[in-house]
Amino acid sequence: MPELPEVEAARALIAEHAIGRTVAAVADHDTYVCRPHLPGDIAGALTGRTLTAAHRIGKSMWVDTDGGDGPTLGLHLGMAGRMVFVGDDVAAGTAYAGDPMSPAEARASATGGHPDPRLAANPVWARFTLTFEDDAALVLFDKRRLGRAVLNPDLTHLGPDALVISKKAFRERVGAGDAPLKAKLMDQTVLAGVGNLLADETLWQARAAPLRPARTLDDDELDALWRAMRRATKAAIRAGGVHHGKVIDFRRRDASCPGCGGPMVKAAVGGRTTWWCSVEQSWP
Repeated sequence: MPELPEVEAARALIAEHAIGRTVAAVADHDTYVCRPHLPGDIAGALTGRTLTAAHRIGKSMWVDTDGGDGPTLGLHLGMAGRMVFVGDDVAAGTAYAGDPMSPAEARASATGGHPDPRLAANPVWARFTLTFEDDAALVLFDKRRLGRAVLNPDLTHLGPDALVISKKAFRERVGAGDAPLKAKLMDQTVLAGVGNLLADETLWQARAAPLRPARTLDDDELDALWRAMRRATKAAIRAGGVHHGKVIDFRRRDASCPGCGGPMVKAAVGGRTTWWCSVEQSWP
């Protein structure tokens, strides 16, 4: 599932390949992905516009057009989306970022399959496409159909981005209330960008219990959690996704903590499957 590191990679892909290109056509026929817009609404707004900047906060992206004078295109990868760029200036013809490819998809991509939706077995997974004047294309490729493409998105409900939030703001926003610590980290109105895997990795690195009430942490503990979150997020961006985290492969039955060797345990926290070390992350 795309979290902040994967979405940052998608933003960087757009910035590298799509910025400076002028939109010649838009495929916005998927009324669920493009809701509340009708087919043709986004096309009418963006055709002839030039993409000029790509931004991100948390898991949400947006692209400016015509230097900010045109409409803004909001993009969200949902649970399994990725951005795919198709063009002659990419070595293999395509480049993608977002949800990691499965081993089967990786094998298919070497023989003309994914991630290029023009050649994929099921092209309906190309939910939204910008085609540029040079015939290059930027595609929201989403098997589960949970991504979004919307004009002028409202992002005011999001908290500060997890990668840039200050230590002081983190203390104030995360260290308040009775919610379990993991649920607080994943509340996008409190802190934008942390998903299920990044939360487990952050808590494991900080040796913090996911079920512990957020208000019970003192400033030193919150500062340690803030540092762990930043460290885990930056490492995931460098490595290519949150699935490369140090504890992620040990989120399974009968696994032992890669740090101390203690048993890993599982429960639902904030409605999400959560794994932690029963020794180093115990509470109370």
